[in-house]
Amino acid sequence: MIKQHFLDDCLFQLRKLKAQSDKAMAQVDDAQFFALLDPDANSIALIVKHVAGNMRSRWTDFLTSDGEKPDRNRDSEFERDAGDTREAIIARWDAGWDLLFTTIMALAPGDLGRTVIIRGEPHTVVQAINRQLSHYSAHVGQIVLLAKHYAGAGWKTLSIPKRK
Repeated sequence: MIKQHFLDDCLFQLRKLKAQSDKAMAQVDDAQFFALLDPDANSIALIVKHVAGNMRSRWTDFLTSDGEKPDRNRDSEFERDAGDTREAIIARWDAGWDLLFTTIMALAPGDLGRTVIIRGEPHTVVQAINRQLSHYSAHVGQIVLLAKHYAGAGWKTLSIPKRK
């Protein structure tokens, strides 16, 4: 019972992260989506592109192949390419989340103790899920912070407003 609860709660928390990100990104225009605070910073677009690439790599053939796929070029996720429109990046983002949700929904409680490999290191399924939940949470925080910065006084809170 606790194993199924873990899987269900992971899905619940991950869905909340996606919704929070999507609501934050909806509050910025295209220029803000691609804007850099400084030359070494990542834009919302680059963070989204990175998370999407990570998801594709980690959740494709999750139980049977290394989570770092040989065709992934992680460094390119932090560079804007000519074809990187907002629509294209968001489509990859949505596809990554769909893959994540489909993969976790397909897991059975008995899978939680299985071993998966990420970057050559063994992890239990629980460890692998928690690793990604932590990683995605950090990036969602970055997306929200940047979106709130750019939206300024027009920001619509994603949670409980101050003094409410």
